[in-house]
Amino acid sequence: MSEPQDGDAPRGVFADRREAGQALARLLEHYRGDPDVVVLGLARGGLPVAWEIAAALHAPMDTMIVRKLGAPGNPEFAIGALASDGRMVLNDDVVRALQLSAEQIRAIAREQAVELARREAAYRPGRGPLDVAGRTVILVDDGLATGATMFAAIDAIRRAEPKQIVVAVAAAPESTCRELGAAVDDFVCATMPSPFRAVGESYWDFTQVTDEQVRQLIATPTVGAPPVAVPDSAVLRDAAVDAPAGIPPGKVVDDLVGDARFVLIGESSHGTHEFYSARAEITKRLIERHGFTAVAVEADWPDAYRVNRFLRGRGDDRDAEQALASFERFPAWMWRNTAVRDFVDWLHTHNARCRTAGAPETGFYGLDLYSLHRSMQQVLRYLEHVDPRAAQRARVRYACFDQVSGDDGEAYGFSAAFGAGASCEKEVVDQLVELQRGLLTATMSHGQGSEEQFDALRNAWSVRNAEAYYRAMFSGRVHSWNLRDRHMAQTLDALATHMSRPGRYGRVHGEPRIVVWAHNSHVGDARATELGAEGQVTLGQLIRQRHPTGCHSIGFTTSSGTVTAARQWGGTALRETVREPLPSSLEGLLHDTGNPEFLLRLDIPGPAAELLNTPRIQRAIGVVYSPGTERQSHYFHARTTQQFDALIHIDRTTAVQPLEPDSRHDAGAIPESYPTGL
Repeated sequence: MSEPQDGDAPRGVFADRREAGQALARLLEHYRGDPDVVVLGLARGGLPVAWEIAAALHAPMDTMIVRKLGAPGNPEFAIGALASDGRMVLNDDVVRALQLSAEQIRAIAREQAVELARREAAYRPGRGPLDVAGRTVILVDDGLATGATMFAAIDAIRRAEPKQIVVAVAAAPESTCRELGAAVDDFVCATMPSPFRAVGESYWDFTQVTDEQVRQLIATPTVGAPPVAVPDSAVLRDAAVDAPAGIPPGKVVDDLVGDARFVLIGESSHGTHEFYSARAEITKRLIERHGFTAVAVEADWPDAYRVNRFLRGRGDDRDAEQALASFERFPAWMWRNTAVRDFVDWLHTHNARCRTAGAPETGFYGLDLYSLHRSMQQVLRYLEHVDPRAAQRARVRYACFDQVSGDDGEAYGFSAAFGAGASCEKEVVDQLVELQRGLLTATMSHGQGSEEQFDALRNAWSVRNAEAYYRAMFSGRVHSWNLRDRHMAQTLDALATHMSRPGRYGRVHGEPRIVVWAHNSHVGDARATELGAEGQVTLGQLIRQRHPTGCHSIGFTTSSGTVTAARQWGGTALRETVREPLPSSLEGLLHDTGNPEFLLRLDIPGPAAELLNTPRIQRAIGVVYSPGTERQSHYFHARTTQQFDALIHIDRTTAVQPLEPDSRHDAGAIPESYPTGL
């Protein structure tokens, strides 16, 4: 089996069944040392997974033999399942839909009963199954679709009167996970792909398990295996570099950055003060010591460009807070907060010194594409100044959007996607093409293109891609996500190209260097996550692919504290309590080191990088926080080592302070006792 190479499509979350077992074992650590635990793997695919769990928990292992009952003429389509004790579970809806008679079902069951008896004799010659009465039984499988086989196993085990039943599966659809979770005492599902097509898609290697492999696994002891020499948390503690307030030593930053053109700095939430503050301090060093001359952020182009004009000593804004005033769209607190204001203040002062010295200034730019109407206004404003006739043509084209009142891109997208209104795709593409041609002609006639021209062109691109994005919102999450991140990567490359030309703000020697601020889910490499297995791409992945030696990424994580977030899209900014991390999550492991603030180098081979190269759930909080469904809403599997070049953990953090907090921000906080969910 070969590892996926750069540019390859991701093939799954787990390398093979044994790696899936190791991931599940970390989610079941709280059962380690319990003398009542017994692990049963569903034959055959569940055995390699179960062995890894049993070995990690130092518990005895056996097999649970269950056979799927396939539909006549289509044996892969399950109508139910049969356990070794004769217990049968049927999907009544499927049986009725196929109009199967009792005799047909008995014939299918008799055929599978023969295979059950053969496997019982082959796997456990001369002995019966382990006694599970009064014990904690962990039932394990490599993955489930309908869950019929697992339900049959649960029913069979329940008749033996265990103390409790735990189900652990590597991959299953969300609906199956919910049903199973309600049927047993404890349930662990490592990953819930969406859409779910087949269990095998969660693995790089899904080779069929043979009878001989099952016999070998059952014969290999799991009880009394030597304990792990060094706990995982100790491995990370030994590799950690102290980073007070999330700021690593300068020499570590210098070595990590090296000669990278792009340094991408993430955050695991959009509302954590320490992430913004530490990121700003690291960026200041990159600007002052390493010649970085742009900060590109997960924000809309026209809003960020107003800040850029202020930093360049242009525009009418008197101070940083006023320059940030255009960030009105939800979630305004992402950029209209005290930490960003303080950084913009610093950058304004820095640029003033650079202008006096004739040194390159540093700009501030937006990468996102939500600014459909605001970007249209900026294009029109530019054209009215340079070419009123072209402005009139643009006005006619953009009037296509007048069918939707107000600055409501989602309403336009819904209308266009479902045929309730016209699509404006042709109009925005035509306008972009005309503007590009006009700017090219002007540049060829008068020399270097101006900042105003570049601003107008990026706004036209934002209109074009925002129109496509809002239509795509209603055709699938992955498609719309990919449009957005590809737009961000395209904008970043366009900015780098523009900066490489001689400009009016000081000559940049060599290739321009840019810092990117965005969420971990954009900065990290999608190929290292279960979302990448669904076809999702990220800004970090695209920049790595385009600039394989010129891009370094840093992620930020936290364990607990408070965060500024809303309870639904468009809602009020509240100060919410961040729940303690789930057991064996990345955040839980980092918390267990006992180090409150540290950095891990993942670009240097070693035990820590190796440890974090196995799949582990990690948390992502966006602008909406749903602690009641945290496992489902905010956790996903990832190989952290392949996601980032470095990781900074600040164990306890505080909510970012909006410049204009709502009266509910300070009062609104979900208490620690908020009900748990998946």
